[in-house]
Amino acid sequence: MEKKMLTEVFYLHEKGSLADARLCTYILDDSDSIAIEKRPMMLICPGGGYEHTSDREAEPLAMHFLSIGYHVAVLRYSVAPAVYPTALLEATASMKLIHEHAKEWYVDTDKIVVQGSSAGGHLAACLAMFWHTKWLAEMAGVTNDILKPAAMLLNYPVITSGEYAHRGSFKQLLGGNETEELLELLSLEKQVTEHTPPAFIWHTYTDQSVPVQNSLLLIGAMKKHEIPVEFHMYPVGKHGLSTCSRLTAMRDGTGIQKECGSWLPLAKRWLIALRDE
Repeated sequence: MEKKMLTEVFYLHEKGSLADARLCTYILDDSDSIAIEKRPMMLICPGGGYEHTSDREAEPLAMHFLSIGYHVAVLRYSVAPAVYPTALLEATASMKLIHEHAKEWYVDTDKIVVQGSSAGGHLAACLAMFWHTKWLAEMAGVTNDILKPAAMLLNYPVITSGEYAHRGSFKQLLGGNETEELLELLSLEKQVTEHTPPAFIWHTYTDQSVPVQNSLLLIGAMKKHEIPVEFHMYPVGKHGLSTCSRLTAMRDGTGIQKECGSWLPLAKRWLIALRDE
């Protein structure tokens, strides 16, 4: 029987979910002629300032990660007018789905990497920061081990709600309910613990929307806890570069920064090491 990649769409129905919230899976089929029995999984959270989820940071990245032997799931999470914690609950629902289908899909559940770009990086990092907490497990209706990512891969992420915040993301995420308590909780450089997984992070020095200090603050906090980070800062490049190539260029011709494209082979090396360890 011919083997082929399995693609499915799972609609998500968490409290506050919008009608189009969904998880799109790309599962590499098993084969009797290939020795690999289980594969790692990448959960992708596209950016979009919690206003939309970017096509440029979804399937094009999925295709790249598939090419290095990762199954991929793209989370099209709820955005404004949905508010926190809806998107985070959709991320936990996605982790639950992956675990439920792990045998069928041949997923190595010890090697689920959460990836996010921009505001999607904030969502991915939320899962990475809070997976071990009692409150999130209770809200998700699962045990903490189901929520645990092995690592996080962040492209120019929104991290801080402080001086260097991308205010628009927090405004959309909180729907105007920007209380001091919520802003503190969601300023993720303040939520790093010994439970935070290793990370690969890249950013550009000239990012005009999400200042590079977002990544630097997170890296500093992770260093205090001696959590491994691979970080690459490129001297020039606008926000939202995705693959940095014509594959994800915007219609006005922007979004190409060829020298920043080296993040892809660098991340590939990092992911292969994680896959094969």
